[in-house]
Amino acid sequence: MPCERKPMRYGHSEGHTDVCFDDEGKCIVTCGSDGDVRIWESLDDDDPKSINVGEKVYSVALKNGKLVTAVSNNTVQIHTFPEGDPDGILTRFTTNANHVTFNSSGSRVAAGSSDFIVKIVEVVDSSQQKTLRGHDAPVLSVALDPSDEFLASSSCDGSVTVWSIESQTQVAQWKILQKSSDVSNAKSLCRLAWQPRSGKLLAIPVDLTIQLYDRNTWTHVTNLSDSFSSQVVNVVVWSPCGKFLAAGTIGGNLLVWDVETKLCIERQKHEKGFTVCGMAWHPSGGRIAYTDTEGCLGLLEGVPSPSSSSTVQSTKVKTNDYDDLFDEDDDRMLDEGMSDSRSPVKKPIMEDDDDDDDLMPATGRPRNRGSFLDDDDNSQGMSTLIKEEDGSSAILPAVGPAVSRPVYEGPMPTQPQRAFQPGSTPVHLMHRFMMWNSVGIVRGYNDDQDNAIDVEFHDTAIHHAMHLTNTLGHTMADLSQEAVLLACEGTDELASKIQCLHFSCWDTHKDWIVDLPKGEDVRALCLGQGWAAVATSALIVRLFSVGGVQKEIFSLPGAVVCMAGHGEQLLIVCHRGTGFDGDQALGIQLLQLGHKRWQVIHGEPLPLSRKSYLAWMGFTAEGTPCCIDSEGVVRMLNRTLANMWTPVCNTRDSCKSKSDHYWVVGVHENPQQLRCIPCKGARYPPTLPRPAVAVLPFNLPYCQTTTEKGQMEEQYWRSVLFQNHYGFLSSSGYEIDSEGQSRAEKEQQELLMKMFALSCKLEREFRCVELAEMMTHSVVTLAIRYASRSRRMALAQRLSELALEKASQFQEEEQEEEEPAYQRGSNQMSRRQAPVENGCEEEEEYPQEEQMDAEESTETRKLSKYASFSSILVPEKYTSREGRVNPFKSSSSPAGQPRTTNVLDSMTMSSRKPAPLGGTSKQGKAPVLKPLAPKPKSKVQCMSASKGNSKKLEDSQSEAEKVKPAPAATPQASAENIENGKPKTGFQLWLEENRKSILADNPDFEEMDVIKEGMGCFRTLSAEERLNWTERAKGDSDPKKRKREDEGQVDEQMESDEGSTKKKKPLDTFAKLSAFAFNKE
Repeated sequence: MPCERKPMRYGHSEGHTDVCFDDEGKCIVTCGSDGDVRIWESLDDDDPKSINVGEKVYSVALKNGKLVTAVSNNTVQIHTFPEGDPDGILTRFTTNANHVTFNSSGSRVAAGSSDFIVKIVEVVDSSQQKTLRGHDAPVLSVALDPSDEFLASSSCDGSVTVWSIESQTQVAQWKILQKSSDVSNAKSLCRLAWQPRSGKLLAIPVDLTIQLYDRNTWTHVTNLSDSFSSQVVNVVVWSPCGKFLAAGTIGGNLLVWDVETKLCIERQKHEKGFTVCGMAWHPSGGRIAYTDTEGCLGLLEGVPSPSSSSTVQSTKVKTNDYDDLFDEDDDRMLDEGMSDSRSPVKKPIMEDDDDDDDLMPATGRPRNRGSFLDDDDNSQGMSTLIKEEDGSSAILPAVGPAVSRPVYEGPMPTQPQRAFQPGSTPVHLMHRFMMWNSVGIVRGYNDDQDNAIDVEFHDTAIHHAMHLTNTLGHTMADLSQEAVLLACEGTDELASKIQCLHFSCWDTHKDWIVDLPKGEDVRALCLGQGWAAVATSALIVRLFSVGGVQKEIFSLPGAVVCMAGHGEQLLIVCHRGTGFDGDQALGIQLLQLGHKRWQVIHGEPLPLSRKSYLAWMGFTAEGTPCCIDSEGVVRMLNRTLANMWTPVCNTRDSCKSKSDHYWVVGVHENPQQLRCIPCKGARYPPTLPRPAVAVLPFNLPYCQTTTEKGQMEEQYWRSVLFQNHYGFLSSSGYEIDSEGQSRAEKEQQELLMKMFALSCKLEREFRCVELAEMMTHSVVTLAIRYASRSRRMALAQRLSELALEKASQFQEEEQEEEEPAYQRGSNQMSRRQAPVENGCEEEEEYPQEEQMDAEESTETRKLSKYASFSSILVPEKYTSREGRVNPFKSSSSPAGQPRTTNVLDSMTMSSRKPAPLGGTSKQGKAPVLKPLAPKPKSKVQCMSASKGNSKKLEDSQSEAEKVKPAPAATPQASAENIENGKPKTGFQLWLEENRKSILADNPDFEEMDVIKEGMGCFRTLSAEERLNWTERAKGDSDPKKRKREDEGQVDEQMESDEGSTKKKKPLDTFAKLSAFAFNKE
């Protein structure tokens, strides 16, 4: 018998499953331990419809558009098919129902439970029930005979019992099974099956065989077994014609017997050897669907059909007689002309039998002789091969020229997602969460004993717990710190209602109710700060005040999916079109409902994962919109990136099994927490006992997060994203945590500096500059120091230019914070911004004293943030034309050459701890290269300097006139004065003596090349030699100049020296702090 086993596919989570066909055989219906019932149009259906009916489903049955399930909450539920809408509860047990089945007409349902009871319930009126008691252990399976006279049941007590439905008594009982304490410990599920139509035989799986019992005498008739199988039979199922019996075993064998001949005519093996726990035969035969304990669905194609199997066999026998008349070569043609059981109309026969000479069928191939003889003598048998399902027989007409019809083969439209309330569980559950958010929990109870709503607050200081009688049948709820909003859908008699309990109201009337217009139902609702919003089936959003005043109404472009509110923000998600291939086409709107109302997001598409739907939508505790889809991907609105959505977490990464899910109840940005409830084997948590809340971390899906670079990149951008709410809250008038904001900024800069250091080690200097562009002004100085110490002069030059750009940009912005003013930093920036800030010529070195005093306060505010690092980037020693200039700069070189100046400004040769002006330094430490970073004057020093200037106010005008022409007149003299004002370093002294030798070896070198070559040669000296040069440089200093410095004497011939000595004192402070910074590293 030709039979094909299709590859299995994943259907449910690991655990017990069951399967059945619909009445017409168009759909396959499965259930599993994940609590879902899935409707498959075919085995290749990649998007089956899913109906969640509970936490676990043990059995499923379908008849006449009614879908019955045995659920783990001790109930037998009924749903409509194929809509999947809940249609009530048929019956209840004290424990789980293990198996359910319909009778042949679909008017009754039988169910067996672990509480030893079997119930028979009328589908139309569930109050009409019959209870069968007599088993001493959990019931394994039940089966109703076709005549509705008897019911057979198997139990863990080892017995199979036949009951009379009318008298509710036992008719027969056989102790043929192995005893067990529970269904999970049973050797076999022992699924019983009555022979269709007549119900003459009852099939019972017993160990390795199937025992058949006669319905009239209740005697054992025969056994069906297979010598090639040594596995326990788990389930059995009859073919619709009643002539074949299929079975599935514990080890995954699939067997089919011919009951009349008692022969096993088909053997198939499960591709992975898992236990087969569910089987169903197609209503028209030809296919068998089966499921296993791993949640997979399989299909057998080409099994015997109820209408054609016997005819096929008889036809083959007759055909063999004709085969004897022809030679061996014609056998192949004969087989091609006949139709097999899988495709009976594959080679149709010509309808016109009058012309016997025409042996050419419509296919264009010669008709073989076997078919010609069949037309003559066996036309009745051939017509049976193409018998239709309704029983009518007809010969197929001749196949003419094919008429091409347009066939759509593109993507199929997706069923639109229904409206739901974020933070709630499905409505059909008797005990459910109507709302769980950061304020509290709203529970709904709808059972035989009570129909009520409980409201519980996380913080009892807001309000005490409340118990409300749900007389109106509310199904939607929202909770805020001001009120509880409830709503119910309308009926034929009653309109849809909105009820609000304003518990924060100061008067005595704390609730109000509003009826919607006739035919308009509530689909979604939410609460904000002082307002409530309701979206209806009429595509309208109605706004109310929290006290009950009707406010604005506006229309939606599509059916609403959900709503959420936070403060003055209203978030609406609605359908913006039809999705295809399982994707939803959703649009989102974000509105500000404050004093000035405006729309932030104008219905842009909401991004979701492929073939997923929206599972949760709301705001973080800080007010940032956030959404979660059914695939567990959490996305957050990035306000600084044009309101784009950034994925920040995937809850599926934390699930241990495919059937596990996380039910989100809240999102927090500070601290970064995703608060959710783990649901093992289900999508929704149970109400009792109260589930525990878990906290999941956020993790942006960046590339190569296993590497150090990827980890730091992910941490940085996650910190930036989760810091955006500070700016939004500040602009909205809320108080923000300034300490938390500063901590976040510090963390970001530390990560940038770490990435900078890593890029330096990897010799990625261009990447270093890219990272420096994201740094703040103060951190750029650290990057320059690091680059200098790493001997990356080109990188230090680039960073210096970048820092200057940042400084000029930062100077244009007004800063509210005040920090100590630095005289030297103000002088430097005033020189660089002289045309704009001071209105003086670019060549001026010192402005007049009056201008300095007048602009000191303004410059202090503007330069307070970057004064410390601007002195490092443009040290006065190297930029002043009349004061201290670069001692290594050639007198013939242009004074404004930026590249040479900037490179030398970022480094110098000195000891690790620079010596103060007194010439003292610690002995025994070799000088090393490090950037020169003079410390600007402190506020106290600036005050003392201003006092000194006030004493010399009379001479200020004359001094300014003398100082002004100095740069153009004697630039070389100023350099000499500076050299006389400060001791030379060891490298300077060494370079003066060795400059000629360097130029002799390299006559083409420019000044910059000479300095670089000299630096390289000086580094090759031993530590003792470098120390000797440093000591020699200190010995050349003039003590008289230092004495004049201390006494404060001023001489007209040494005015340029006085200008430099005024700035020597701050250098002592800078030297100490700079050394401290390097020692810290």
